[in-house]
Amino acid sequence: MDKETLSNLLKDCGVNLYDTETLTEHDKKIYRIYITADEPITLEKCTKVTKIISPIIDLDPPVRGEYFLEVSSPGIDRKLTSLEHFAFSKGDLVKLKLNDGRKFKAKILGVDGNNILLYDKEKKEDITLPFGDINKAKTYFEW
Repeated sequence: MDKETLSNLLKDCGVNLYDTETLTEHDKKIYRIYITADEPITLEKCTKVTKIISPIIDLDPPVRGEYFLEVSSPGIDRKLTSLEHFAFSKGDLVKLKLNDGRKFKAKILGVDGNNILLYDKEKKEDITLPFGDINKAKTYFEW
């Protein structure tokens, strides 16, 4: 099942697709779907979505062989791998690693085209960063 079809299916469940990943834990293949919504994502919401989409996904499996389906919130410390992730995370704090190896922390101010608008916490200034310059990005929570 492609991401657009999955996204539409999840919208019918009242949630939005944030991301997916396939991983192996303890020799078991897991297909994980991260969801968001206007209200908090609860365990009950994840269970409900799993029950609705599981039989549909089984008709067009996302991975070969046996796998386990997990539906989850992306969490407080989530990977940002698309412009949409940055737009969704406006106002959040982010740790960035750039393609040139530099690392820094910032607050996400928004997205403008293919650029990420940030407030650099160390330099105390607004910066504009091309999305293509980012190697890794992950939100974090400051206590």
